[in-house]
Amino acid sequence: KAAITGFLGTETKDVIIGMAEVKDVFRSSQFGSIAGCIVLEGSVKRDNPIRVLRDNVVIFEGELESLRRHKDDVKEVKSGTECGIGVKGYDDIQAGDEIECFERVEVQKSLD
Repeated sequence: KAAITGFLGTETKDVIIGMAEVKDVFRSSQFGSIAGCIVLEGSVKRDNPIRVLRDNVVIFEGELESLRRHKDDVKEVKSGTECGIGVKGYDDIQAGDEIECFERVEVQKSLD
């Protein structure tokens, strides 16, 4: 079985590492729309891809332009912490949206 599994190769899976809720939206001349968020679970990491969800439907998938805590540019914000998030190439963020941070991992395909 192990030999056959090796022939199946790998597949890419998205593993959710954090979820933030948009509480308010601010306008910035430098970054466009900035989402004032609270991280509800896990952590939001600056270099990981994100999805914007509205009513549990993915409306945008991309990456972060900025991740700030107070006035500081940060690499990661953990659960229970407020932050400002700028989404690259997307300005239609609204209060109530959720921002899901994930990482893509390669996993071995199985026969199961």
